[in-house]
Amino acid sequence: MVSTDRFLAFAAMSLLVIVIPGPSVLFVIGRALAHGRRTAVATALGNVIGSYLLVVAVAFGIGSLVERSVTVYLAVKLAGAAYLVFLGVQAFRHRKEMRAAAIGTGSQAPARGDARTVLDGALVGVTNPKGIVFFAAVLPQFVDHSAGQLPFQMLLLGLIPISIGLVTDTLWGLTASAARGWFARSDRRLSLIGGAGGFTMIGLGLTVAVTGRAD
Repeated sequence: MVSTDRFLAFAAMSLLVIVIPGPSVLFVIGRALAHGRRTAVATALGNVIGSYLLVVAVAFGIGSLVERSVTVYLAVKLAGAAYLVFLGVQAFRHRKEMRAAAIGTGSQAPARGDARTVLDGALVGVTNPKGIVFFAAVLPQFVDHSAGQLPFQMLLLGLIPISIGLVTDTLWGLTASAARGWFARSDRRLSLIGGAGGFTMIGLGLTVAVTGRAD
C-alpha cells in the first residue's frame, strides 16, 4: 500500500502540474467560450477519462518497463524533464497567443451531443503531451517498491491527479462560460496566465531532472 507521505507528496506535485494551463485546459476553455457551461463540464469529464487511460497504460506497460530498468527510467525521466522545460519555454514564448488559441479551439464547430463532447475531451486528455510526460516520468517515482503490487499502486496514485483535474478543469470551464465576454476581450489576462505557467513548468522540469531514484 502507498504510504501517507507518498500520497501527500504526489498530491502536491500533481496540483503543481495541473494548475498550469495546458492543452486540456485550453480545450475546456475554448469549448466553454464557444458553447457554454454544459459543454465545458462534459469536456472536463472527458479530459479526466482520457488522462486515466494514460495512468492505466503506464501502470501495465511503460511503468513496468521503467521500474525494471534503471537505464530506461533515466531516459524517460530526462526526456520528460526536457520536454517539460520545452513546454514551459513554448508557453512563455507564445503567451500572447493564448487568447486566439482558446477562442479558436472548437469555435468553428457546431455544438455536439454530450457523449460526443465527452469523447472529444477524452481524446484530448489521452493525447495531452503534459499528461503523457507526467504519468510516464513522474508517477513511477512515487510507488513503494518494497510494498509490491506496483500497477495497483500506480492506479491508486493516479486517482489523485484525476480527482484534482476534474475539479480544476470544471472550475476553468465554469469560470470561462460565466465570463465569456470578459475572458475573450483581453489579451493581457491570458498572456499573464501563459507566462506564469511557462515559468512554473520550467521549474518543474528542472526538479524532475535532479530528483528521483538513485539505484
